[in-house]
Amino acid sequence: MTPPVQEEHVEQAAIDLFRQLGWDAANVMYEVFGEQGTLGREHKGEVVLLRRLRVALAKLNPGLPASGLRQAIEELTRDRSAMTLVAANREVYRLVQSGVKVRVPAAAEEGGDEDRTVRVIDWDQPEQNDFFVAQQFWVQGEIYEKRADLIGFVNGLPLVFIELKGIDHNVEEGFRKNFRDYLGTIPQLFWFNVGTSRAVGIA
Repeated sequence: MTPPVQEEHVEQAAIDLFRQLGWDAANVMYEVFGEQGTLGREHKGEVVLLRRLRVALAKLNPGLPASGLRQAIEELTRDRSAMTLVAANREVYRLVQSGVKVRVPAAAEEGGDEDRTVRVIDWDQPEQNDFFVAQQFWVQGEIYEKRADLIGFVNGLPLVFIELKGIDHNVEEGFRKNFRDYLGTIPQLFWFNVGTSRAVGIA
């Protein structure tokens, strides 16, 4: 009799698929924090990988002054806890889709400032983006901390959330107990989320 597929088997299969699609991947269960740490996060409450975001924005926006880069990062990562989850997600989605408006110094001969739109994702040439999936990603909420199975980051932004279960788990029960709980306890992860999946193994 074939043994049931366990959660770790499903997780590894998902990682293998991501890698086949060109994503980098790493198990960050025992993440080291700090600028030179595993992901560059200062603490578990941060859900954006600033190190990857900074490099990606500079690459996608050549010639953008440092002040423009700083403004774009500040707008993407600002605290949206006072907003409803839907409103926060809608606002971030617009930034990801259409870019971030910033004001930067104009060329020396022109003087003054000018408006620029900072691209967050290259929709025309996907290979120009940075794709990374984090396995066992810890997130600290206001009170509780949770560990997500897989988080897919595009240019440092956590756009994909995947919850995995073994064949012996009920999908609906997992949705109620895990996903809804995450929405309430670590909402900052879902300000950015544009894709959510849950999966079970197949015997």
